[in-house]
Amino acid sequence: MKKPDLQSVKELLDSKVIEYNNRRFIADDPICIPHMFTRKNDIEIAALFAATIAWGNRKSIIKNATQLMEMMDNDPYTYVVESTKSDLKRLSKFVHRTFNGDDAIDFVLALKKVFKKYNSLEELFIVKGDAMKRIEHFREIYIKGFSSSHALKHVSNPAAGSAAKRLNMYLRWMVRNDKQGVDFGIWNKISTADLMLPLDVHTGNTARKLGLLNRKQDDAKAVEEITNVLKLFDSNDPVKYDFALFGLGVFEKF
Repeated sequence: MKKPDLQSVKELLDSKVIEYNNRRFIADDPICIPHMFTRKNDIEIAALFAATIAWGNRKSIIKNATQLMEMMDNDPYTYVVESTKSDLKRLSKFVHRTFNGDDAIDFVLALKKVFKKYNSLEELFIVKGDAMKRIEHFREIYIKGFSSSHALKHVSNPAAGSAAKRLNMYLRWMVRNDKQGVDFGIWNKISTADLMLPLDVHTGNTARKLGLLNRKQDDAKAVEEITNVLKLFDSNDPVKYDFALFGLGVFEKF
């Protein structure tokens, strides 16, 4: 493979970050779900559910995530911490692809246990290392609250080689604070420099076409490879290029 002209690629991606990293991006993206809320705990809970079911058709993701918030009375934090068995039953009919009502209930039960001990979900990600290490730490604590094993597959495990796209996206939403109004930046104990690209088929294919990613599989090793390249462009905020790679792949069919 011919080595890419990194300066030219950087200039292209920088221009696309400006084009797509703005509030117009929100309406048709799952991030619109946490943007329904203003309270920190509501945002981080709504964002976790939206990110968790963020695969497949985006209109379907947004529709189903909106329905899930309605099932929680559009007050997710209060619902999580105060829900009774009767309250939880209303989630039993929820379904998005393989994420079903029982999984939703398990997520609420796990969150309920978390908020008895922690003030914010951010605390579950506080450990030395990059985003993958932080996701592993979160997963280890979070899944202890599950009542069954079925929901486990909806919490990515980087230690098993997963790209952890949805949880890396969740971290991007919570940590980045660039004043553009898309990502929330409500967590301040994690550096943007430690974030890693939410790698999916779109960002992966675009990165390969640009000569930034050699690995064929969209796995944890590929995430490390592409993130290290993006750090050459911006060591402090490499995942801002998620907007550019995603925009090129989805909106421009690059």
